[in-house]
Amino acid sequence: MVLAGTPLGRPADASSALCELLAEADVVAAEDTRRLHRLADDLGVTVRGAVVSYYESVEQARIPRLLDRIRQGDTVAVVTDAGMPSVSDPGYRLVAAAAEAGLPITTVPGPSAVITALALSGLPSDRFCFEGFLPRKAGDRGRALAALADEPRTMVFFESVHRLAESLAAMVEAFGADRPAALCRELTKTYEEVRRGTLGELAAGAATARGEITLVVAGAPAVLREVDDATLRAAVDALVDAGSSRRDAVDRIAAQHGLPRRKVYAAATAPG
Repeated sequence: MVLAGTPLGRPADASSALCELLAEADVVAAEDTRRLHRLADDLGVTVRGAVVSYYESVEQARIPRLLDRIRQGDTVAVVTDAGMPSVSDPGYRLVAAAAEAGLPITTVPGPSAVITALALSGLPSDRFCFEGFLPRKAGDRGRALAALADEPRTMVFFESVHRLAESLAAMVEAFGADRPAALCRELTKTYEEVRRGTLGELAAGAATARGEITLVVAGAPAVLREVDDATLRAAVDALVDAGSSRRDAVDRIAAQHGLPRRKVYAAATAPG
């Protein structure tokens, strides 16, 4: 079995190894067979092997037959719409099944939206984590982000343009409006754009974003783990005593320390 990376946008980014694989594979399992044929046409490649659909809803059912073809000595190529299979796309279940069965697995490496966005973001890239797509439901999304509030590594997310505004608003709530981030859209395509700024700034412009979205968010600053609740409460109280409203005081201290507003509010309103 061969996991093959496909271009994010430009067909010219395809490797010669990918072209050779598509032409010679006995089976090509494709997330979208129409996109596969379009890519092959763009590359001037004739796919001679059997083409089978391999998307999320059918991937489990396709595994036994694909494993049989691999056992027979056939070359089974797995491709997704863009980027590397298994990375928030179909593929990992087949890899796990093939590994358990002791069958050979290799790859034709190619583009990855995760690495491309990370490199373009201008944020620290020596250590990072990939979080994929956030949960669809608001409550689940909020809990997932709250669990990442103290994450020191740069974080990379995929997001649907239809949920972008909600997700950015939730990130502002969880990470603070001043957390640096980058919104990368339509990577390597005609209308590629990278918006760099704070989460608050990106959230304000979310309505104008279009296309495929990858979000890169800076990790929590070191100071996040050094400010205790008593210090935060004292700082908020000092601003309130000086004439600020409690809401404004919480916002100001959260921004000053790069903390989620909810954390500062909880500290400021805790008993004692």
